[in-house]
Amino acid sequence: MIRSQRSNLCLAALALATLALSGCDKPLLSESDERSPFDRYDTVRNQYADQYQTDEFGRRRPNLRGRLLPKD
Repeated sequence: MIRSQRSNLCLAALALATLALSGCDKPLLSESDERSPFDRYDTVRNQYADQYQTDEFGRRRPNLRGRLLPKD
């Protein structure tokens, strides 16, 4: 009984470690790739909003406001 519980715990730990290590891979899309079909449209009209912006503390944050507000 204890042996099967120990093996189940080891398998669960191995699965968790595998999932954790697989998350350290490079991102699927680079920052220069188009994010949506409208990126080219915005780029041609000089309305392209950067994906990230740096706040006053030097932290890199998603540029949600710039990407979601209506374009002038």
